[in-house]
Amino acid sequence: MSAQTASGKALRLGIAGLGTVGIGVVKIVQRHAEMLEARTGRPVVITAVSARDRSKNRDADLSEYAWETDPVALATRDDVDVFVELMGGHEGAAKDAMLAALKAGKDVVTANKALLAHHGQALAELAETEGRVIRFEAAVAGGIPVIKTLTEGLAGNRLRRVMGVMNGTCNYILTRMEDAGLPYDVVFEEANQLGYLEADPNLDVGGIDAGHKLAILASIAFGTKVAFDHVQLEGIGRISIDDIRRASDMGYKIKLLGVAQMTGRGLEQRMTPCLVPASSPLGQLTGGTNMVVLEGDSVGQIVLRGAGAGEGPTASAVMGDVLDIARGLRLATFGQPATTLEEAQPAVSAAPAAYYLRLNLMDKPGALAKVAAVLGEAGISISRMRQYGHADTAAPVLIVTHKTTRDAIDLAVGNFLPTGVVEGDAIAIRIEEL
Repeated sequence: MSAQTASGKALRLGIAGLGTVGIGVVKIVQRHAEMLEARTGRPVVITAVSARDRSKNRDADLSEYAWETDPVALATRDDVDVFVELMGGHEGAAKDAMLAALKAGKDVVTANKALLAHHGQALAELAETEGRVIRFEAAVAGGIPVIKTLTEGLAGNRLRRVMGVMNGTCNYILTRMEDAGLPYDVVFEEANQLGYLEADPNLDVGGIDAGHKLAILASIAFGTKVAFDHVQLEGIGRISIDDIRRASDMGYKIKLLGVAQMTGRGLEQRMTPCLVPASSPLGQLTGGTNMVVLEGDSVGQIVLRGAGAGEGPTASAVMGDVLDIARGLRLATFGQPATTLEEAQPAVSAAPAAYYLRLNLMDKPGALAKVAAVLGEAGISISRMRQYGHADTAAPVLIVTHKTTRDAIDLAVGNFLPTGVVEGDAIAIRIEEL
């Protein structure tokens, strides 16, 4: 296709990173050239690409594109209008190439959540200074258009809360544990063999990947600077098959749930395991699917659900950003000028909530009374309690509390062991209302 047609000047892409997503973008451009031009009024073409290994078989014809081994060289080419960064990593080549692209007058489309979570404010300020835009729909929740929903569709709302399941691997592990009755370690290894885990698995199961996404969404929702360092993180490694079964008995599902909300104390951001009602949209979410729930003062609650990763969904999100640029849509990186974003006061969750408690109670006279006394002294009342069959000298006891604070829960958990009737550490998981 020529670089110039009657309908408009071509938008020329330089793609850095030819993994699953990068090749997905190439395929969309090649397969839907006429459709893309019809929808934007101009051709969208690829002029150059970059990856570490040129000889690798990538299941796509790349012969018509210029090749750059150095992504910085790609980012500064004269025949590139939009630098598409799909390499990943929050330092090194990805960061250097994005900075070079902005300084060279290029717009940027990226799927790099870690880079934005760590350096989003500086990058946004640079983009504004250079008169460029950074688009990153693919960085959060794969094919779900949550960034566009926040920055455009809900721009007239004051957001009250953002929450969701934002890591498909964790959701796969938790639902697979429940469906197959398998322990965490077995399903973790299964997910690893299937290629679902990052090279550093803790990015997934430790909540870091999802925490990056939550920090980005919180910035847009509440007009604050990205503050990943203030996200409370807890992974799913301590969740046992027994927790999943017992929670199910009580009408709940366990999810790695991200929640961000602005409170009188400051911005609360947490990515932690929570119990949600089994009948709720989040409770019914299975496999590797993502879901984001947005609550605005005018719109109320809306639910976005879809594929959170994969070649097609993520490439689809990248192309949505590319087409917006082709149409001339230019928005501030985080929904408003970077210089107007506030430094949020970090806040640990103080909002009362019900909690799920699991503890192993020793077979001793008055044991249950001692546990109840500890809870009472911490100001915690019991909503429901169940005791299961004995295992050796102790029996698992599950307690669902009435609404209380995390501080009160931590105080009680710390006081269980000195009673001499509780074996091992108690597990406490917040129950999130939807």
